[in-house]
Amino acid sequence: MVEKRTGLVTMGGNHVTLIGKEIKVGDEAPDFTVLNGDLEEYSLKDIGDKIKIISVVPSLDTGVCEMQTMRFNEEASQLEDVVILTMSVDLPFAQKRFCSTHSIDKVITLSDHRDLSFGMNYGFVMEELRLLSRGIVILDRDNVVRYVEYVKEVGTHPNYDKVIEEAKELV
Repeated sequence: MVEKRTGLVTMGGNHVTLIGKEIKVGDEAPDFTVLNGDLEEYSLKDIGDKIKIISVVPSLDTGVCEMQTMRFNEEASQLEDVVILTMSVDLPFAQKRFCSTHSIDKVITLSDHRDLSFGMNYGFVMEELRLLSRGIVILDRDNVVRYVEYVKEVGTHPNYDKVIEEAKELV
């Protein structure tokens, strides 16, 4: 049975149902299989033993998601030994075009559109929309969850300063 959670997140002030397993600090990070911009499968093991910031967005074609991705692209140059992934259900073609248009070259964009593997394993799928809810997950070198933020209102930003602070503590 699929885990469902209501009351945790709203979109436009309306509650949405998150499906998938909610992850918590201290959990071993579940694996996932998504697609990169070249339509190749990409999973957690492909990142190796670096610290990982997973920036989760509903769609790169929206203002807050665009700003979130651009902000992390800027921050990436100041974070040694940290990989930043941006996860959405946008098609890989759209993600690639977005990165080209906005000079995104330090963040890896990944598409969960095919199987919702990441979204279900990390509890970010909005059932009503088949989109990922906004949030952040930080994994240490051993793929243990060290920070999780399910952003309460999908249309608002995550706590960027807290995310960067948490990541820097792991370096």
